[in-house]
Amino acid sequence: MPIHPTAIIEPGADVHASVSVGPYSIIESGAVLGAGCVVESCARIYGQARLGGNNRICHGVTLGTQPQDLGYSPDRAKPLTIGDDNQFREGVNVSHGIKHAAGTRIGSRNLFMAYSHVGHDCSVGDDNIFANTATLAGHVELAHHVFVSGQVAVHQFCRIGAYAMLGGVSGVSQDVPPYLIANGQRARLIGLNAVGLKRNGFDQARRAHIKAVYKRVLRSGAPLAQALTRAEQELPGPDTDAIVAFCRTSERGIMGFA
Repeated sequence: MPIHPTAIIEPGADVHASVSVGPYSIIESGAVLGAGCVVESCARIYGQARLGGNNRICHGVTLGTQPQDLGYSPDRAKPLTIGDDNQFREGVNVSHGIKHAAGTRIGSRNLFMAYSHVGHDCSVGDDNIFANTATLAGHVELAHHVFVSGQVAVHQFCRIGAYAMLGGVSGVSQDVPPYLIANGQRARLIGLNAVGLKRNGFDQARRAHIKAVYKRVLRSGAPLAQALTRAEQELPGPDTDAIVAFCRTSERGIMGFA
């Protein structure tokens, strides 16, 4: 595949022979790019980045950048590990890790729209969509099949459960459980992510079951620990197990309903 004559690939970079690199892009020593990756113009892949196959890196993307943390020093650098088939659109920025051995981790088949950002030591699963300028602060855990709308800001150490949706221009400061929508300048839960669940094959009976579980857990007025136990007993099933496990392991607290 073509390497543009203005591109810089430093000695020590591990770049598969099938990778293409566009004008004025830089791939630093230590970086790894798997088969079929496409690096467009003016992108920079820093030495801490490890990419799998078939990733698309568009104009102006920076992957594996120094964390935006005043306590950072180069001797504490940890990797940025990326799976396969992701798209990083124009101006996306992803920091490498600093505090955990695994560093920053991104799975496969994610779409990062223009100018979205993932901070240091985040964990991002598979099949997620980040709209323009969506931002994750450090240490955020984001599961799979999550839709993060435009101009969303997620506070550090928050967790976002699978199949959740974050509404546009929302500030997320607490954990968002699976399957729900959160929205607002200080975001609150507003209901089930019904459209997202339908698109991912959840039939009406399964959606109704999830809704009933959340009615027991978050709208019963009972203490959370008691409500979770009741949900397990009265509405057993894998979706119940996922909701209960998420809520029981929350450290920042579960976001409430509007």
